[in-house]
Amino acid sequence: MKLARDTWLIFQRQILLLLRNPVWVFVGVFQPVMYLLLFAPLLKAALNAPSQAAAYKIFVPGLLVLLAIFGGLFQGFGLIAELRAGVIERSRVTPISRFALLLGRSLRDVVSLIVQAVIITLLALAFDLRVFLGDLLLAYLLLALIALMTSAVSYGVALKVKSEDALAPLMNTIAQPLLLLSGILLP
Repeated sequence: MKLARDTWLIFQRQILLLLRNPVWVFVGVFQPVMYLLLFAPLLKAALNAPSQAAAYKIFVPGLLVLLAIFGGLFQGFGLIAELRAGVIERSRVTPISRFALLLGRSLRDVVSLIVQAVIITLLALAFDLRVFLGDLLLAYLLLALIALMTSAVSYGVALKVKSEDALAPLMNTIAQPLLLLSGILLP
């Protein structure tokens, strides 16, 4: 019970910090929306899809997974900044569980990703994407799990390396092969 309360407190603080600076949510949504608006219309011909809706049915899930993977893996940069500012040290001397400190942050990342995914899905629905509600909810659950795991990995690595100069190439070493070998943007 204490872990849940501690996690909730950290989650609330992190959400409050996010809402104070909503430009990060805008930046997180802007690039996938540009892919959706500028790149997706070209896919019908490239994929030999029978309709634009079929192309979106392939592209949108890949785009959401891409957002979850890259969004989660690069969350450690904020933790490094807080390490340098002493925020983490001040939090560690409180009676809050250390696990809750990271879990609350990761849950904030999950909520942020789901909000971005809903926005992208609603835009894609306007462009003829058709999806069943059950499939959509399952996809959001899987996206949440991906974001939770990748942000946890990023936070763990950030706590070990404590340097942006080391974190960036390490996360790229994980993310780029994963992106290229997964076929996320292909049928």
